Amino acid sequence: MQNFIELVMQQSITFFAILDPVGVSAIMLSLLHANVTKKQIEKIAYKSTITVVIAFFVVLIGGNFVLKMFGIDENSLKVIGGIVLILMAINMLQSSKEAKNITKEEDEDINKQEDLSVIPIAIPITFGPGMFSTIIILKQQATTMQDIGAIVLAFLLNALVMYMVFKRALYIKEYLGVTGQNVVTKIMGLIVGAIAVQFIVSGVVTLSLMYLK
Repeated sequence: MQNFIELVMQQSITFFAILDPVGVSAIMLSLLHANVTKKQIEKIAYKSTITVVIAFFVVLIGGNFVLKMFGIDENSLKVIGGIVLILMAINMLQSSKEAKNITKEEDEDINKQEDLSVIPIAIPITFGPGMFSTIIILKQQATTMQDIGAIVLAFLLNALVMYMVFKRALYIKEYLGVTGQNVVTKIMGLIVGAIAVQFIVSGVVTLSLMYLK
């Protein structure tokens, strides 16, 4: 039981760093109308979270099929997945959340903002290539159903956190400000970068041993 809890915590940190709900909430607000209401934010948060959860289960269930169909080795995916995460981490470290100018058409119809909840807020901003690779890699590393259960529980916990953060995005923006959100994103970037290095080193070492035999 203790090992399961530790695994859930470890996976939760990984997912939280990659999802970066606080940083994404800043991007979400920059995409939305300046006068977006609390009720509209709640609808967007709900639809985005549901979309991300569905995408997670699709990748978790169909990930192995994709690998087998294209004949991709798990360790090759670790390397390229690590590279994707490295690029993602660099972007997080360098990024600065700026407000987006709202066009006249957007200003005329705020309700259309809810259409952004699936694309691009949920996919690919929140659930992008980095998350796709990470889920497949973690599933490949899982050896028991308990390990799979830990991955699912960790992601669902993060989805709940994501929903709560998105739902209260306006309050978080007021409390942290743009600078505070950028700081959180940069810290998450460091964690994502460290995870990426582990993936790359593990994949390269294993592949090297395989081809040098």
